[in-house]
Amino acid sequence: MNRLADATSPYLQQHADNPVHWWPWGPEAFEEARRRGVPVLLSVGYAACHWCHVMAHESFEDDVLAEYANEHFVAVKVDREERPDVDAVYMEAVQAATGQGGWPMTVFLTPDKEPFYFGTYFPPEPRHGMPGFRQVLEGVTAAWRDRRDEVAEVAGRIRADLAERAAVYGAGTGAVPPPAEADLHQALAGLSRTFDAKRGGFGGAPKFPPSMAVEFLLRHHARTGSEAALEMAGRTLEAMARGGLYDQLGGGFARYSVDADWVVPHFEKMLYDNALLIRVYLHHWRATGDPLSRRIALETADFLLDALRTPEGAFASALDADSVDPATGKTAEGAYYAWTPEQLTAVLGAEDGALAVGLLDVTGTFEHGTSVLQLPADPADRQALARIRARLLAARAERPAPARDDKVVAAWNGLAVAALAETGALLDRPDLVEAAERAADLLIAVHLTADGRLLRTSRDGRPGPNAGVLEDYADLAEGLLALYSVTGESAWLDLSGGLLDTVLVHFTDPASGALYDTADDAEELIRRPQDPTDNATPSGWTAAAGALLGYAAYTGSDRHRTAAERALGIVGALAGRAPRFIGWGLAVAEALIDGPREVAVVGPAGDPATAALHRTALLATAPGAVVAVGEPGTADVPLLADRPLLDGRPAAYVCQHFSCDAPTADPAELAERLR
Repeated sequence: MNRLADATSPYLQQHADNPVHWWPWGPEAFEEARRRGVPVLLSVGYAACHWCHVMAHESFEDDVLAEYANEHFVAVKVDREERPDVDAVYMEAVQAATGQGGWPMTVFLTPDKEPFYFGTYFPPEPRHGMPGFRQVLEGVTAAWRDRRDEVAEVAGRIRADLAERAAVYGAGTGAVPPPAEADLHQALAGLSRTFDAKRGGFGGAPKFPPSMAVEFLLRHHARTGSEAALEMAGRTLEAMARGGLYDQLGGGFARYSVDADWVVPHFEKMLYDNALLIRVYLHHWRATGDPLSRRIALETADFLLDALRTPEGAFASALDADSVDPATGKTAEGAYYAWTPEQLTAVLGAEDGALAVGLLDVTGTFEHGTSVLQLPADPADRQALARIRARLLAARAERPAPARDDKVVAAWNGLAVAALAETGALLDRPDLVEAAERAADLLIAVHLTADGRLLRTSRDGRPGPNAGVLEDYADLAEGLLALYSVTGESAWLDLSGGLLDTVLVHFTDPASGALYDTADDAEELIRRPQDPTDNATPSGWTAAAGALLGYAAYTGSDRHRTAAERALGIVGALAGRAPRFIGWGLAVAEALIDGPREVAVVGPAGDPATAALHRTALLATAPGAVVAVGEPGTADVPLLADRPLLDGRPAAYVCQHFSCDAPTADPAELAERLR
């Protein structure tokens, strides 16, 4: 029978009615394969994945194909967003064997979890040089039945190869020094070589939002004054905001652009992309005052609240790429977002319709004469644009909406907490700070267990069964530190410290300071995943380094700072070779080299002078600067301890390694010290 009905994952729920007898990942499935003497068919995907839906409709809903799969395999479904450790291990094998990867990921395993045949999407029949899925199943069945020794040999070689790869990051070989100035200049030069000066971004199509690399560029400019770094960051941010990647009506960014010009997106909208982009657009505004970046940060924050906030107060994972096209009644990618000139005229009338066609570049940029809306330039008549956007947004709301993956992922919500807290504080939106606090409350109440460990997901306020991985601890710790800097509530700092203590105890190699993606007491896979490079989100490794460094700056903890420095050793090795994929580590390295600056603001709560100093400190562009605010005599936050008022007035202290300049009561002087 199909065993997915009780799953907390919306992706697994999508497959609960398949005729395939799916099992969730777990020891029971592999024991069943061992009992029956058959291989495991592992299928990995996620709810917003277009090609996952395609393969499901073509193959997993086919009764004849399902009957064959049920007879010859134990079929296991995994939501890669619930089990990133399982996904990472087998995706590494897929990429090593085939030179490419993607989802859905299809892997055939022995009952001992060893992979021996791989693929991604398979069509139901042979097509474009790809074998049909039935052919694949029959081929694997024949190999398992007739050439079992050969299968075992292949599986053993793959397992050995993965074990060799696991040693590449130096666990157990001793600490490596953190990156130096020369490493960061090498990284800047590497990014310059791949920068697309005409279109923004790095490399060619497809183009993904390079949030972590842009954060590094902004921090590098702030510390060194590099105009090249600021130019690359600004050009990229503007190109993404004006193109089809950005939803010009409802705000928020799609997952990536299929072309090099940022015109045609892959339409799924992910929480993690939008949380990261809110923060980087906010930081660009903070550095330059750019009104476009300010608008995009606010609109994207509003998108999170309007489209992704759950009834419990946290944030859902994603909106689907597909929705029902009202014209055909069939599901199609981008149907919710694309327009024709005729549709614009029907909604707006002839005059505004013609204006909208020109403003929003409706020239057949997508499929079947439809267009993704763009905004190549801000019009002189901003009121006309606002009127057009409001009417089109109302009309679009009448279309069938994309499905929402409403599971709550701890790591991605941590990113959202940081983004909303900072945006609310800097752009005078207290509702955004409140939303960040509510999300953090949900994560602590539902995801944090009594023994201080995190669960990765929840849904409808019900915790999921899977243990948190490194990025969950690191990104939530980062979010709580940002929330503390904005609110001054020390409970957030204490909770962050508890999460980071778990990182030190359960995720860190004691000999080298290298970090693992799973805890030392997590489920044993064919290898323990470990990857310092960024993917769609900051790597757990470097995100943890950043949170450890920030926590050390607040508390003076040598233990946490040393752990951050040891974790950053890998960044120097990768800075020159792969700067696009170690962007968050480079950004943290900028903070390390800058100190980071530690700002203690002391003064009565509610005093306008205290608020002015606090806001000035939050506006500082010094890389990774931490900000603590509290009443005089505060003792529970070490950075605030023994910091008196200045002649009875609120005062700010700028420190590095807890060595402080003379206090100032003047916001302008504070801003100058934080340049």
